[in-house]
Amino acid sequence: MNEKNDFKLVIIGGGEDKKQDMAILKEVVRLAGGREAKIGIVTTATKLPHEVGEEYENIFRALGAKEIDTINICGRKTSEIHGNVERIMDHTCLFFVGGDQLRISSIIGGTDFHDLIHSFCAEGRVIAGTSAGASMMSEIMVVEGEDQEAPTKCTIKLAPGMGLIKGVIIDQHFNQRGRISRLFAGVAQNPNIVGIGIDEDTAIVVDANEKFSVIGNGVVTVVDGRNIEYTNISEQYPDDPLALTNVRVHILPKRYGYNLIDKTAIITDKA
Repeated sequence: MNEKNDFKLVIIGGGEDKKQDMAILKEVVRLAGGREAKIGIVTTATKLPHEVGEEYENIFRALGAKEIDTINICGRKTSEIHGNVERIMDHTCLFFVGGDQLRISSIIGGTDFHDLIHSFCAEGRVIAGTSAGASMMSEIMVVEGEDQEAPTKCTIKLAPGMGLIKGVIIDQHFNQRGRISRLFAGVAQNPNIVGIGIDEDTAIVVDANEKFSVIGNGVVTVVDGRNIEYTNISEQYPDDPLALTNVRVHILPKRYGYNLIDKTAIITDKA
């Protein structure tokens, strides 16, 4: 993760409430400065950038943000932002919409805008993302995998992410789409990392001390594979069932949390 400035990552599992309480999006605005919030909506992941950008502009405007605009980066040439650095760095929050996370990594990865995102974070600002905008935050991200299937050796495909948070894999729409199998497979392939599955209308808020709290109406599933004793994961016979022993799993609803440094759950209700 970046240097310990007072930045926040708001990582949303997709399907966040946009019409009623809107608790997660309200929290994005609050963290970004409330009435002084200046939010840039990054639409790279979607093939409908104008429509999706306008939708979030209207939402954040209704929630009281001071300034909102859409940053439509649709190709690697437009990722080389040059003269737009000051305009983008004037925001207090960058919000990445959902769609296809591979579009984010393939269009932005290694460009000026990729560097700017890290600078933005290092200066203590808020970066938020939903669905694909959540998956892209880690160094290694989920690209695709089988949903609602028993775990097999190669249930998941991984690719480099944006590297805003290290030592984790993030998956979204988690319980709604039955993605526990592919998260187990991801952790089996990379037992030194923590798998984080985030439900719809649920988010984690990660701070510079590498702790996160859960907000929203679902749960966050944390899979810790550091103490795996045995796994049969391999490229040979990829469709065979996955064997995995001694995996630690946490289920965390809102107001609970997790310490990514010492790999412990933060429990708020100890009654």
